[in-house]
This record gives sequence, structure tokens and C-alpha cells, in this order.
Amino acid sequence: MAIQRALISVSDKSGIVEFARVVNKLGAEILSTGGTAKVLREAGLAVREVGDYTGFPEMMDGRVKTLHPKIHGGLLYLRGRREHEIQAKKHGIQPIDLVVVNLYPFEATIAKEGCTDEEAIEQIDIGGPSMLRSAAKNHRSVTVVVDPSDYSAVAAELEKTGDTSPGTRRRLATKVFEITGRYDLVIAACLAGGAVTEGTINRAPTEALPAEFSIHLRKAQDLRYGENPHQKAALYGDFGRYFEQLHGKELSYNNILDLTASVELMGEFTAPTVAILKHNNPCGVGQDDVLANAWDKAFATDRQAPFGGVIVVNRPLDPDLARKISEIFSELIVAPSYAPEARGILEKKKNLRLLLQKIPMDTGQPILETRDCSGGMLVQEKDLHPENETGWRVVTRRAPTEFEMKAVRFGWRVVKHVKSNAIVYAAGDRTLGIGAGQMSRVDSSRIAIWKAQEAGLNLRGSIVASDAFFPFPDGLVASAEAGATVAIQPGGSVKDADVIAAADHHNMAMIFTGRRYFRH
Repeated sequence: MAIQRALISVSDKSGIVEFARVVNKLGAEILSTGGTAKVLREAGLAVREVGDYTGFPEMMDGRVKTLHPKIHGGLLYLRGRREHEIQAKKHGIQPIDLVVVNLYPFEATIAKEGCTDEEAIEQIDIGGPSMLRSAAKNHRSVTVVVDPSDYSAVAAELEKTGDTSPGTRRRLATKVFEITGRYDLVIAACLAGGAVTEGTINRAPTEALPAEFSIHLRKAQDLRYGENPHQKAALYGDFGRYFEQLHGKELSYNNILDLTASVELMGEFTAPTVAILKHNNPCGVGQDDVLANAWDKAFATDRQAPFGGVIVVNRPLDPDLARKISEIFSELIVAPSYAPEARGILEKKKNLRLLLQKIPMDTGQPILETRDCSGGMLVQEKDLHPENETGWRVVTRRAPTEFEMKAVRFGWRVVKHVKSNAIVYAAGDRTLGIGAGQMSRVDSSRIAIWKAQEAGLNLRGSIVASDAFFPFPDGLVASAEAGATVAIQPGGSVKDADVIAAADHHNMAMIFTGRRYFRH
């Protein structure tokens, strides 16, 4: 049966006039409210105000307008069921066959700087979700459109048959519950952190980990495959808010993992820095006012692993650095901007992916990260806490010099981003050797030493950073024999006294931070 009556009330008015014209051509009555009614009238379309239809005026600043039996009865009553038909006729309820509604922009509102609690609460839509859910529940008879991107397909179907197919109505109803579900989750998350300070919403949640945890993300894109070609994969969320791909093949699952690890590492540094990563681990990190020199330092740490890796910089990528990078094969580069000449050099490699980091990753609020586990999901705060040196303490007879402390700070920032067990040898402006992901900490230390030797780098005078405590003196002794003069580690082993004694024996300075950086 052709659509007889449509209710159109939208916050996002893009494309609505064109869609309403198609409905009007069907001869259907159009019900509308407020701003939408005004837009449609100005376009020359006949519109009936909802208040005139229900006999009940809008009130309370528009908070109450569509919450009426003539609206929800018209959406919910089962066509063809005798009892429903009798009740609808008795109460003057007419069928509403098409609902076009999108919601108040709550998420966009709270994203604005200085959004007040009152402003946010006013953008909690009540009537919209209610109409959408009523229509979606009765989708056997009612077509419901919540997403403007569906206008063209629905309009084409209406022009062809005067109605939509059962399959279309089912698909559109499914989208309603997806979108309203996400809408409610965003509101709940905001209210959970709704402490108000000087009239603004404090987005730091009062409860870091809620009693119930839900995820609802829209698919951003399908990926060619997952970690391996036999695994299907897709990207969900607002990745495009942070990054823009400027050149190269489409991103892979592994590219995105490495990209994420690279920008998290780079978030530790404010000085001009270049980092090279492979399989989520840094291969080398270098600092210098001249980016090309920073690259030389990073690349010198390991001249083999960077092939096929990810390169990240925290300054505009210039032509000199581009020329150096172009000498090796890389999968992906991410930078805050690119000089035009640099892009020209790098874009000669058609498969090299160039990404622009549009905004820094959010660090002003706790961000939760998830991992699957048997029977559920693990959730934790992302480790974005800035390092606080007030908790550090020197536990050896000798304290580090100021020169050594520069290297200590550099190495400690890097080791946080190396898979456990993690060992990093560093100078004040570069990594010298990295050992990652070994079952034994002493093995990670040996690998880091071996990698430095392979690269022809001298560890004499370096510092060694360990992401967790040295369980025995052997790892510490190995670093001393390699030439390290300072160790930084969390401490906390039952063998701490033995490890400290070994450091004193080798005239090493050692700092306990009291914070470990396991990365599994």
C-alpha cells in the first residue's frame, strides 16, 4: 500500500527538501514540527504542524510536541489487527507510514570547548528516539529513516512503487536501534562524568571503570584482511577525525596497529623527534633540531628492522628528511604536515602510505582500551599518565649526573612503548639498543647489546632502562659490562638489595621509579 502519511522532523536538514518532494509527489500528507516545517514550507511544500494534527500545542520550549497518542498510536498500531483498527478509529488515530527523524546533535554539542551542563542536557533528544523506536518496532508497516545517507535509495524505491520493501524496512529499523543505542551510550558516558566545574562539564569520569561496559562504533571502512590474509577485518570509530591519508595504498589492519603505536610513542616527546617502528615496537628513536639528523640517529640504532616499517615525526616533514626516508622501503609515514617538495619526493613511491595527523590523540581524559579474553573482555585505562619524577629515588651510592639524567629521561620514555620484557639502551638524544618481547629480561638485555654491536654503536656511557624490575642481578651486570653507567627501573624485586649491590660494585647509578610499564 502506498504511503499515506509521513512525519518529518530533522535536526540535520541536509537533503530533506529533495526527499520531501518525493513524498509530496506520492500525495502523502506531511506532518512536521518547528524548524523542519519552516524549511519545507519555504520550499513550497504543503506541511501540517504536528500540534494542529494532535490538537495539542507544543509546550515547554518544544520539549513536549510529539509525545502524543495520535503520533505513537499511528506508528505502533498493527495494521490489519481488528482490535487495533477499532481502537485507532475510536480515538481518531490515523496511520503514519513513514518517519524521517534525526536526533539533536548531543555528541557535537559536548565536543565544543566550554560546553555547559545545561547546554548538554538540552541536547538530549526525547521525542526523536521515541518516534524512531516506535516506527522501527512496527517496521512491518512503517518505513523509518534516521540517516540522511539513506534518502536517495529510499526515495528511488518510493518513486518506483509508492512504498518500500519489507527488506528495506527491516534494514532501516536495524539502523535505528544501532544509532539510538549509540546515542544513549554517549549520553550515559557524559552523565557518568558529569561533575560540573564553573558551569562546564568535567569530562574526567567519576568512575574510571563503569559497572557496565558497552561499545557501539560505526564502521569506518572494510579492510582487505586482518593480521593475516585469511582473517576478515574492518575499522570502526572516528579514525578520520585524527588522520587523513594523503597518498598510497589503502591502510591494512597491521598498518593501523603500527600507526597507533607510533603516535602513542611520539606523544611522549616535545623536542623534534623521529621514530621508526616495526610490529608495534620502536626500532629506533632520535632527536635533533634538524630532522634529517634525528633520522640518522634513529636509523643507526637498527639498519635492518626499519625496512617495511612505520616512520613518525612530530614536526613538519621537510625535503631533506624525505630524501633520506626514500632511500629505504617503508610502509607508512605519519607527520603533522608535509612540505610540498617532501610530498613530491615521497609520492614517487606509489605504495608508500602518507598520513597526516590532523590533531593529537586525546590525552586530557582517561581513555579506555579493550582486549578480548575467554568469556569476555578486559578493559583498562590507557597508560597516558605523564611521568612524575617526584616519585623517583636514587638507590645507589652514586647519583646520576645531569648529563646522564637527560639520557635517563629519554630512555624511560621509549621503554614504556617496547613490548615486555623490554630493555632500552639510550643516550640523551637517541636509542642505542632495544631488546623486546623476550621471556627473560636478561635475554632482552643481551639482544639489545647484540643489536647495538651489529649497528656499530658503543654503549659505553649509555643508560639502560628496564620496563619492570630486574629479578636478579644478572641483567644489571650484563648492562654494566656493556658500558651502561646508569640504570632506571621500577624496583620492587625481592632481590632489589642484590641488584643495588651489583650496581654499586660497578659504580653504576640506579633510579627506582616505583612504576612499571608492562606491555603485552
